[in-house]
Amino acid sequence: MKRRLVLTTGIAATLGLAGCAGPQLSDHANEKPALDLRDYFNGTLDAYGVFTDRAGKVIKRFTVLMRCHWTGEDGVLDEHFVYSDGSTQQRIWRLKHLGEGRYSGTADDVVGVALGQTRGNAFRWGYTLALPVDGQIWHVDFDDWMYLMDPRVMLNKAVMRKFGVRLGEVTLSFVKR
Repeated sequence: MKRRLVLTTGIAATLGLAGCAGPQLSDHANEKPALDLRDYFNGTLDAYGVFTDRAGKVIKRFTVLMRCHWTGEDGVLDEHFVYSDGSTQQRIWRLKHLGEGRYSGTADDVVGVALGQTRGNAFRWGYTLALPVDGQIWHVDFDDWMYLMDPRVMLNKAVMRKFGVRLGEVTLSFVKR
């Protein structure tokens, strides 16, 4: 009984420390240039990305043409994807600026509402995507980080998980025209 208690306590402590070890949005509070999504995602952007599996193998490459605009606190990001296998996809994000760098968003293939916040040059965005996989729809959780590098370039890294298990990553670079 004592051994089980020590083992359980050790596992709980390890999991607790692992949960605290990840990056925090506050780590970027003083980073420049400061990111305002309404400014950056306004106009036409090109993006280039890869999806890698959990072993780091590139599964698919893609490009995205984005046409973005804002009316007051409401934004539309119209994304047109072209994948390396020749397939295409469109996703239209409808964003709302909630104040103090906080945003919400919806899209037809997003389950519920995406929530995110900017701090310094970074934006952290969490959402669940209804992703077609082998004829089925999987609900996959995204932990999406964006970093403004300069007024034209932003880098994006998103980790995909299902039931807490890491499936892979999306790495993407945005270039504002």
